[in-house]
Amino acid sequence: MNPNSTREERFAHGLEVLRRVDGEAGQRVVDALDDVSPELGHQVVSWAFGEIYDRPGLVPRDRQLVTLGVLTALGGCEAQLDVHVNAALNVGLTPEQITEALLHAAVYCGMPRALNATFAAKKVFAERGLLPLGQQPTGTPATSA
Repeated sequence: MNPNSTREERFAHGLEVLRRVDGEAGQRVVDALDDVSPELGHQVVSWAFGEIYDRPGLVPRDRQLVTLGVLTALGGCEAQLDVHVNAALNVGLTPEQITEALLHAAVYCGMPRALNATFAAKKVFAERGLLPLGQQPTGTPATSA
């Protein structure tokens, strides 16, 4: 983004990135701020998405893996996990990759937080008609019919 761009241009660019990554879920978060803190909504769009999410150092898929891990570690972020599990699916992560990332997070931030994050992901998967996932536990051979 051009450092000389106007506030409106930064917002428009951020909104394009937000829609590409988070889709409707991200827009709902911004809209929910209109009557309480429109400036926070503006910063989410302009700064978080227009500048940080659009940086070239990581592809959107990898940014979402990082985001899922951080939100899981923080705990109490289930509403944001809802948005970012949707975003992770939007940028090409599979449900199995998402649940694997949340399982991996359990090692570093604990079972309760990993469980809460996994249940948030399950809600999104259910809403998108992606359940059951049909994963086999490690070491359990799949049976063929």
